[in-house]
Amino acid sequence: MSGNDLASKISQAAGALYSKMRYDSAAEIYAMAGVDTNAAIEKLKEVPVSLHCWQGDDVRGFDTDPSKPLTGGIQTTGNYPGRARTPEELMADYEKVLSLCPGKKKLNLHASYAIFEEGDYVDRDKLEPKHFKKWVDFAKKHEIGLDFNPTFFSHPKMKNGLTLSSPDEENRKFWIEHGKACVRISEYFAKETGIPCVMNIWIGDGYKDIPADRKGPRDRYRDSIEQIISEPHDPKQVKITVESKVFGIGVESYTAGSAEFTLLFAATHPGILPLMDNGHYHPTEMVSDKISSLLCYFDEIALHITRPVRWDSDHVVILDDETKELAKEIVRNGDSLNRINIALDYFDASINRIAAWTIGFRSLQKALLLALCQPNEELKKLQDTNQLTKLMARQEEMKIYPFGDVWEEYLSRCGAPSEIDWFKEVEKYEEEVLSKRV
Repeated sequence: MSGNDLASKISQAAGALYSKMRYDSAAEIYAMAGVDTNAAIEKLKEVPVSLHCWQGDDVRGFDTDPSKPLTGGIQTTGNYPGRARTPEELMADYEKVLSLCPGKKKLNLHASYAIFEEGDYVDRDKLEPKHFKKWVDFAKKHEIGLDFNPTFFSHPKMKNGLTLSSPDEENRKFWIEHGKACVRISEYFAKETGIPCVMNIWIGDGYKDIPADRKGPRDRYRDSIEQIISEPHDPKQVKITVESKVFGIGVESYTAGSAEFTLLFAATHPGILPLMDNGHYHPTEMVSDKISSLLCYFDEIALHITRPVRWDSDHVVILDDETKELAKEIVRNGDSLNRINIALDYFDASINRIAAWTIGFRSLQKALLLALCQPNEELKKLQDTNQLTKLMARQEEMKIYPFGDVWEEYLSRCGAPSEIDWFKEVEKYEEEVLSKRV
């Protein structure tokens, strides 16, 4: 062993010992506040978070011409080099992100990411499980589950910007058949991986200006979803969700799938779950305030966690106030960790996409671990006994506890790079892989 190798090993051992000492000290401090950090870490290791594929290629997919613009209320901004252009590149990038992120993951796919062999292309209404076999093989290799989304945007058959709410019955039928095909594919995912698949229905249908008929499109949309969910499936294996939209590019005045529409649809159709995307509400509405209401009435719900900036712009998730509040609501409502299906949903083409994926995932994990490291039962008791001054004081006190040392211990137990090391791997991957994509 060379002198440099020996020095490196000694340095690593010393660093590990120092980190362990810091964690032990942090654990003692949290214990005095009634928090078991070891239990918090072990609990978070079992919470699956679905990581979306579309951050890696700017929502382009593989079933339409990638040179054409996105349509249907979807838009990415930026042109950072290194976008994945093929399924193989996207899988390689995703694999890199998995190595940088701690905890349990799922892969969230859109139908537009079907992989066709030569001469095997079909349109979206004719998609089959075989067009996603390579994704199933990928999921099995990494022992992760798969979630799925029909792709009701960026397609020539988005007639006048409408899909499931279209007054053109032939056009609407095409999209209904697409939804049914996705139910079959979702069941295939669940059977192959042994992990339930969340299949989310979202459309951007709407109008740029004030419509003459608001109810008609919603009647058609309701009928379309009912036809889609009539496709035979096991609701324990295929968890169908409906997601709302407040507005989008080109549909500023009206969307068929409003918050009221999707919530009431889920409430009146057994087995259907509401999905809340925290970028799909008005700026002053907080999804963190809505979660507990839904948990009073639904056995399960679903979330798409993003970061809206003035509009539904799908910015990379960071450890901001709303992300922390979302995590608190996910964690502290009884068994809600087992009742909430968590996924990320954002796409930023202005920065390194591997870093964007990783920052968002790790930020959500930090928020969840922070929420698990709160004396939640004590805080609830203070509220219930009207000790509101002490409640505020305790909440503020917990903000300065040595959480960073607990986070580093969590990373270590998951085999993920430390907070100061992971970006070095991104820079190396950009130099060796992304920069060579022309």
